[in-house]
Amino acid sequence: MPTLPWTVPNPPPQGRQTVVMASRLEVRRLADVPRFFLRSLAAWRQVRKAPGAYGASLIAQPTKRTFWTLSAWESKEALYTYAKTEPHKSIMTGLRSVMRTSTFTQWDSTTDDLPISWDEARKRLQEQKAQQDGLSGTQ
Repeated sequence: MPTLPWTVPNPPPQGRQTVVMASRLEVRRLADVPRFFLRSLAAWRQVRKAPGAYGASLIAQPTKRTFWTLSAWESKEALYTYAKTEPHKSIMTGLRSVMRTSTFTQWDSTTDDLPISWDEARKRLQEQKAQQDGLSGTQ
């Protein structure tokens, strides 16, 4: 399973509040994996230069058509600015048609807890998915 290890674009100050974002992204077909992977590398290059990014990691599971992201940010504003800036903005809209499922979650932490473990991120993503499934099941 290819993993891009935790990278620190901007060294975080000690004892500061941080926003953590994790995602699980699954494409529809194996044929979509190369395109998704290449686009995710462009987003990875962008996050490595993004103002307010305290750290990021990516796990690719190509045979499962699944990609995982984990990042920490100085603020929600810094995270949202990254998401709305090119190339990330075009990547998100350009890949919508190939996505099977996507789960996103955010939580507050402190810079003293960085890097966040993948076990913690997966646990929070599972909780978010269960909550989403529960909400869609009640409609």
